Amino acid sequence: MEIVYDEARWRFLKQLRSEAVDLIRPLATHHIESFAYGSIARGDVSEGSDIDIFIPKPPAPSLLEAFIERAGFTAFTREIVQATPTYVAKGYIYVGENRCYSFPLVQLRAVEREFYDFAGSITLSQMEECTRVPGVDKRLMLIEPTERGHVESPILGREGSVAKLLGVGVNIVLDRVRTLRRRERVGRTGVYLKHSLTPEQSFGDVFVLLARRRPALRRRLRR
Repeated sequence: MEIVYDEARWRFLKQLRSEAVDLIRPLATHHIESFAYGSIARGDVSEGSDIDIFIPKPPAPSLLEAFIERAGFTAFTREIVQATPTYVAKGYIYVGENRCYSFPLVQLRAVEREFYDFAGSITLSQMEECTRVPGVDKRLMLIEPTERGHVESPILGREGSVAKLLGVGVNIVLDRVRTLRRRERVGRTGVYLKHSLTPEQSFGDVFVLLARRRPALRRRLRR
């Protein structure tokens, strides 16, 4: 089914991308790889769409925070989040409502990195060129951009072809199908770990303290 965007939706997408460019540019200045992902990359934005800038290979969190602050952004909230005991722990720096930077606190596994390409991810240069990319939303619908909007279609039963289209392994597609279908059955169950930092705390120090009490964090740290 093709969804045709009206002018308001095109304007909103342009506005979100302008904000995302402002968030990414300070990182690009320091040669730090980053990208936005999700609806802002695919184009199917709606009211409440967030801007999450992901940094797959971050510098020391203290340096990252310094670069963000020098660019004029204020960190309102900082968190360490681990979605499940086996998933990578990530740091989150919120600089506005639904506006944040996120980064892994240990090395990403291949399937964890592929999640972002599965959802659709876009770099600074691609945003500046007004590129939109295909990806899968939380309804397990494949979103493929068109000149008028996008075409959406279910991915169930064609996981292999979807993986090939998105350039990811079939494992990430099957994993997301299992996760999101389970969420439909039992509802959102929350995350394994979510810890807010105080202004004087650093990501590194808090992560070490949490790892002492959380075996799952220690296991990922060793690996």
